Amino acid sequence: MAKQLIMTLQPGRFESSLQLNLPDGYLLRNFQSEDKESYINLMKSAGFNEWNNDNFNSVIEKVIPNGLFFIEHIESSEIVGTAVGSNNPTKYFPNGGELGWVAVNPSHCGKGLGRIVCAAVTKTFLELDYREIYLLTDDFRLPAIKIYLKLGYVPFYYLPDMKQRWSEIFKKLNLEEIDYQILK
Repeated sequence: MAKQLIMTLQPGRFESSLQLNLPDGYLLRNFQSEDKESYINLMKSAGFNEWNNDNFNSVIEKVIPNGLFFIEHIESSEIVGTAVGSNNPTKYFPNGGELGWVAVNPSHCGKGLGRIVCAAVTKTFLELDYREIYLLTDDFRLPAIKIYLKLGYVPFYYLPDMKQRWSEIFKKLNLEEIDYQILK
């Protein structure tokens, strides 16, 4: 199985992308203690079938201040989108903040909710002066990758096969290859 792709936020690419214009009928908010079960259910509905209390606890341990975002469908009071900002240093990003666990309930897809929660997390990282902001993703998550690219994230080539894998992704997305981040 191939290692996950890494993308990193490039300074100067994000300013115009971080508009948080919600469609009518939705509310962007932070996590509240009573959200735990709804959060777990959302993650399962979005395809993270094994998501459970252990995953929840792992997220909560590392979340940055006000870094766990939800989009709530106002009419039903249902949580339908989420993303989290985690303080998660790595070998490549020793002061790293990770954008992760992005999910949207399938019945609410196509409304830009994924972009909004990702932008909210990214904006929060920047407000907290994080300069090493990254995310992990998979080659097949093309809609998510397209969102990340629009928000200013670029490929981080940390393994020899990255250039070829990213070339294939850009072809599938019908996009020109953009600047990339080579590991030095």
